[in-house]
Amino acid sequence: MRNKATGVVPIDAEGNTYLVGQYRYTLNEYCWEIPEGGSPEGTDPLESAKRELQEETGFTAARWTTIARIHTSNSVTDEEGFIYMAEELTAGDTNPEETEDLKVWKLPLKEAVQMVMDNRITDAISVAGLLKAARLKGI
Repeated sequence: MRNKATGVVPIDAEGNTYLVGQYRYTLNEYCWEIPEGGSPEGTDPLESAKRELQEETGFTAARWTTIARIHTSNSVTDEEGFIYMAEELTAGDTNPEETEDLKVWKLPLKEAVQMVMDNRITDAISVAGLLKAARLKGI
């Protein structure tokens, strides 16, 4: 893999997060995930994460924290991922890619963590990001 994976756990002032829903043809199912995408080789993963957050949710954030460096599936790929927590959010317009048909869902971070625990969120970047963000927030 030449790209780095990026994921963002956006958290608003009330402790809500925002998940992105889309159909994943590789799984043949609809999935809820944190905003995520790829960071092209030579690009700062944080800048890519900022772009993904804005494209998929419309949000920009004044405060960014790196919360994880992961290997997405080290038995089959050397892909490295970076996960950030985005806070002090400002709403704006989304700008999804042409092929993306996304839905955005606002919910308490605690509820998103329960979705991880119930196996309703299975994407590795989302699982790691939500659990780490919750731990950092004392949830």
